[in-house]
Amino acid sequence: MDDDVERAARKVRDVEQAVSQHVARSGPVTGRASSPDGAVTVVATPGGPPRQIEVSASALRMGPHGLAAEIMRVAEKAQRNAASRLHQTLERVVDPRELTELGFVRERDEDEFGWRR
Repeated sequence: MDDDVERAARKVRDVEQAVSQHVARSGPVTGRASSPDGAVTVVATPGGPPRQIEVSASALRMGPHGLAAEIMRVAEKAQRNAASRLHQTLERVVDPRELTELGFVRERDEDEFGWRR
């Protein structure tokens, strides 16, 4: 039993080191999304709060509730994009199934017009 625990602990340390080295080389993983008209743009991290929110003057015409809803919608899309990018980045060093189980789902990329690639 102790050998199994030691092997598992060693694997966790090895994966942790590989992930740390990989992220150090690639830099922070973020996702970016914009509303269809470009009035709201959000940059987010996987599972974290938005890092940047840009609102154009035209977005102010949505009113406070409409603007808030649009920011939330775009922020969720940016966060999904960041999670997908994290999955793509780490699947080289971590089993992709484990990443999906952790909530970092790999999605097909969308271009600026919403077309999937």
